[in-house]
Amino acid sequence: MYFTSLDVVMEAYDVVIIGAGHNGLVCAGYLLKAGYSVLLLERRWLPGGGSTTEELMPNQAPGFKFNPCAINHLFIFLGPVIQELELYKYGLEYLNCDPVVFCPHPDGKYFLAHKSIEKTCAEIARYSERDAQKYAEYADFWQRFIQAVTPYFNAAPKSIVDIAGNYNLTHLQDLFSMLGGSYTTLDLLRTLLTSAIDNINEYFDSEFVKAPLARLSAELSSPPSQKAMSFGAMMMMLRHHPGMARPRGGSGALIAALVKLVTHKRGVILTEQKVEKVLVDNGKAVGVCVTGGQEYRAKKGVISSIDAKRLFLQLVDPGDVDSADGNLRARLHRRIVNNNETILKIDCALSAPLHFIHYNHQDNYLMGSVLIADSVNHVEQAHSQITFGKIPDENPSMYLVMPTALDSSMAPPGKHTLWIEFFAPYQIAGAEGTGLKGTGWTDELKHKVADRVIDKLAQYSPNLKHSIIASYVESPPELAERLGSYKGNYYHIDMSLEQMLCFRPLPELANYQTPIQNLYLTGAGTHPGGSISGIPGRNCARMFLHNQEPIVQKIKEAGDAIKSTFIK
Repeated sequence: MYFTSLDVVMEAYDVVIIGAGHNGLVCAGYLLKAGYSVLLLERRWLPGGGSTTEELMPNQAPGFKFNPCAINHLFIFLGPVIQELELYKYGLEYLNCDPVVFCPHPDGKYFLAHKSIEKTCAEIARYSERDAQKYAEYADFWQRFIQAVTPYFNAAPKSIVDIAGNYNLTHLQDLFSMLGGSYTTLDLLRTLLTSAIDNINEYFDSEFVKAPLARLSAELSSPPSQKAMSFGAMMMMLRHHPGMARPRGGSGALIAALVKLVTHKRGVILTEQKVEKVLVDNGKAVGVCVTGGQEYRAKKGVISSIDAKRLFLQLVDPGDVDSADGNLRARLHRRIVNNNETILKIDCALSAPLHFIHYNHQDNYLMGSVLIADSVNHVEQAHSQITFGKIPDENPSMYLVMPTALDSSMAPPGKHTLWIEFFAPYQIAGAEGTGLKGTGWTDELKHKVADRVIDKLAQYSPNLKHSIIASYVESPPELAERLGSYKGNYYHIDMSLEQMLCFRPLPELANYQTPIQNLYLTGAGTHPGGSISGIPGRNCARMFLHNQEPIVQKIKEAGDAIKSTFIK
């Protein structure tokens, strides 16, 4: 067991939260500030979920710290979580990335994006004046879109009054600029219904620009050709504004700050506590039971930060689910889709930094995200093959980060760490029933694939192979086991348009409430989705507080909205 903030653990709390990932911790922070007693139960030995920082190879690479999952923080700056929970007071420090993206191209060109759009355009203009001009137009459109939808992210998606209260003058101006007339509105709708690559092709000619934009759009776990996914452009645009950053000390530093907040407010966190069952009495969630039989009672509510499928299909008695909603189990099973895409994760301890010798190498190029995306087709194959259960490792595309280029505290002096994300299928076609969890993945296979990824990267950074001190490879089913995610889906459910906003995870569950009284949902599988934001945790806490004390909460939020209008 990791820790608790109390000498004696009680058996009854106002709220029990399943999972101590960052959204569970954020949710707890708001509830504790409102005066409720909170218990968080985490099945791993440490809190953090997908936001931990760990010494993965303490024997082979002592002193090297790795982020096994989340690394670049973008979405958290779209909401007020950091400020409202005063996380800087609890030791959180962010380091800003600039440049934000570097992508070498096979023909010798390279895409280098800065936080500044103007500087990025100047980099593009070295090869194409037209594409530089078009990048400014592309960025303007998507920046206004992000500004227009951000207030919607920071409210329950079906709560019209709350959403409207989030719009200040700037947000309204951007919203009206997107919906200013019938032509403008229809053009926006058409754009949202197109694929990322259709949208990119409308603007750009050059492959060295199009390929990295396609690769980042595909970070929402879909091929760049998939229709209705053009909003993946946000993954690049957020790097310009509000910007991309990492906590000093790794993503686990965000968790450390949240843990300090929770324990300071006398919340309780218990690790190595796997919830086996949600206890329901007369249609109301009243607590949970963990492995070994220990029960923890919840007087006001149970909040799950694991996905809806696992919650209702594994942790709640079928009779209790059917009594609340006779169609829910079938809808969860059949309507929530997963495109089989997950991650093979590679972490390396390095004796020397990467060196892109043929691309005007500057050490600061490695400060942000580094992409290996040779062409749009290269990116397309890297994602579309996964849907059919094929590992796209013949010519790997990848997303990598060298965290120590920004934060030297992540490794011993003069040494570096390397974080590689390679998209791969959870279930390998033709290998059903073999390997780990019947997925076809074995230790031999994961290392074979990892070697091919390293070989590809070494074509761009020739010093890589002789710089590797040790490496740690995690296959898709191993990642799924560590995170507790459904089929390795690090977003809990796909981030496709029909599973976003008021459809996430299902329309009847979209406001963080469920048909079972006092049972709530939060986490990546709820609005506005995955990535490090804390917004699902905040929104869920607000919904809980609305139900407990609606008048007080409305007055508080009205005050916050007025303050926001004059400050922003």
